[in-house]
Amino acid sequence: MESMLMQKLAEKLIAMNRRNKQLLMLVTDALALSLLVGLSYSLRLSEFFPYIHDKWLFVAAPVTLLTALYISGFYKAIIRYLGAEVAWSIILAVVASSVILAASSYMVSGAQIPRSVFFIWGALALLYLGGSRFLVRRTLYNVLGKAFNSKPVAVFGAGYAGAELISGLLTGAEYKPVLVVDDDTSKQGTLIAGIPVVGRERLVRAVSRQEVDTVLLAMPSMKRAVRMEVVNWLESLQVHVQTVPGLADIASGKARLEQVKNVAIEDLLGRDSVSPRTDLLGRCITGKGVLVTGAGGSIGSELCRQILSLKPRTLVLLEQNEFGLYCIEGELRKTLAAMEDGGTVELHASLGSVVDEGGVERVCRRHKIDTVYHAAAYKHVPMVEECPEAGVKNNILGTLSAALGAEAAGVNHFILVSTDKAVRPTNVMGATKRFAELILQAMSNRGSATTFSMVRFGNVLGSSGSVVPLFREQIEGGGPVTVTHPDVIRYFMTIPEASQLVIQAGGMARGGEVFVLDMGEPVRIVDLATTMIHLMGLTVRDEKNPAGDIGIVFSGLRPGEKLYEELLVGECSVGTEHPMIMQANEERLEWEELVFALEGFRTALKRADREALRDLLKRYVGGYQPGSSGNVNRVAQSTRSLVSK
Repeated sequence: MESMLMQKLAEKLIAMNRRNKQLLMLVTDALALSLLVGLSYSLRLSEFFPYIHDKWLFVAAPVTLLTALYISGFYKAIIRYLGAEVAWSIILAVVASSVILAASSYMVSGAQIPRSVFFIWGALALLYLGGSRFLVRRTLYNVLGKAFNSKPVAVFGAGYAGAELISGLLTGAEYKPVLVVDDDTSKQGTLIAGIPVVGRERLVRAVSRQEVDTVLLAMPSMKRAVRMEVVNWLESLQVHVQTVPGLADIASGKARLEQVKNVAIEDLLGRDSVSPRTDLLGRCITGKGVLVTGAGGSIGSELCRQILSLKPRTLVLLEQNEFGLYCIEGELRKTLAAMEDGGTVELHASLGSVVDEGGVERVCRRHKIDTVYHAAAYKHVPMVEECPEAGVKNNILGTLSAALGAEAAGVNHFILVSTDKAVRPTNVMGATKRFAELILQAMSNRGSATTFSMVRFGNVLGSSGSVVPLFREQIEGGGPVTVTHPDVIRYFMTIPEASQLVIQAGGMARGGEVFVLDMGEPVRIVDLATTMIHLMGLTVRDEKNPAGDIGIVFSGLRPGEKLYEELLVGECSVGTEHPMIMQANEERLEWEELVFALEGFRTALKRADREALRDLLKRYVGGYQPGSSGNVNRVAQSTRSLVSK
């Protein structure tokens, strides 16, 4: 009954309008501060009911202090969101009012006030104002937490981020922190805002007793390897794991520390990125004219963002998808407007396709382009497998048209964004991308003023066709999660990191190189799906756990898919001046042989002869084996070779 009355009283206080709340606080504080005058005399004279000669002090003391507090903005602050700045306003107001009262006592004729009374009253006023607000804040938090059924959570991390997160959570009603977990034994046994700091074993007990089913990670600057270890351990507890935004987003104003979100698997895959080399980043971009083909795609758009930050003279976006071009142009223009010297960069949107012969040349001449990043491609494996003529036309003839156009316009650097699926491909998409590499290698071999290079890497998280957003959507929809095969593995890299490395690799090119990005260790897709399910606080439904939440269904490899992706055609690669970028040494075609092959592709396209297209790819693309799922030992050997070098 008592708790219900407290809850109703708290709800009524919150429902009051702001002016009435301020009036209530002023009246309450006036009465309390007046009573503190009498208490000050009692403490000074060691009497319960001392004789007080100067009755005017009962009015002057609260009036003086309340005026100072009101001027300092103390009564404008919301109790649930009080911070350190409020403490300073209390201290300054109390000191100021005590000095004024002491000075006034000299001016009042016949005043008989012990000087220590002012110090005692000031100390009591500090205790009352600070303590009463703290008690009210805690009461509101506890009462409202029960009223709104706040979720009990544990916070992992007792550092600055953890303390700030708890402070933010205590002002709301959605989450109720009950534990702070930290591996630092020196912090265990302490309190953060009244919440105990404990070790991992205490969290295990809390989860087993169903006291906590959600853990908030407060480690925004933690290394990825450490974060992954913590998440793997939490995954075994089968709790819902959420995290706070990174410090960069907090500092830039994009997010607040108390804004929790589900852990992004993108933050856990791969490894900590290596800091980029600024000399390589700007070598082909800063102060130059740059063209990005496929600018509206996932890789192309991120390349545009990175390039814009490097301050080119001109940035041209070439895209055949009108809406994609509209979106990236609008985003980049907002970025330019926010840049201090954004007005020095010319931004142009060009609607068109690389397949248009002469189109790239016209654009390059018009805008005096120095560097081309060729990201335009069809890369959805099953779709290109179903429509091989589209893949050949866009990925092969489109690359040829773009490269010839750039060369004719006098472009200095042409960088092809390639894929690991070009290595011993089992699908048309990978085979066409490998042939696109052969085109640039042959053009470089025959002699050209344009420096042609290629950058090959694996799957990028969040790109079109990535499994991560698909799995997330399936889990949120109640499952099942569809995985093609229990043994399928893939390399993963974030889009920003991949784009940054592409730019740096292009800066090292001398002509004809195939650069290979260090993708880290490959990931089993079924393990990825299982981790994503566990991070959302759910369990996998299988034979061992038929009552689980989300099932995993193996749908079988799609046409052209491989179990294992590789990064090298041969077994030979050499290091470069960048630790994350290797250079592959691979077989090439002579220009005359390439021209002959291209005529064959054109003839087959005119006849819409899909079998002829596949036969041509088998003839000219080494290792192309349609329908093969890849070889385990060869992949493992290639991976070890790449990492060791």
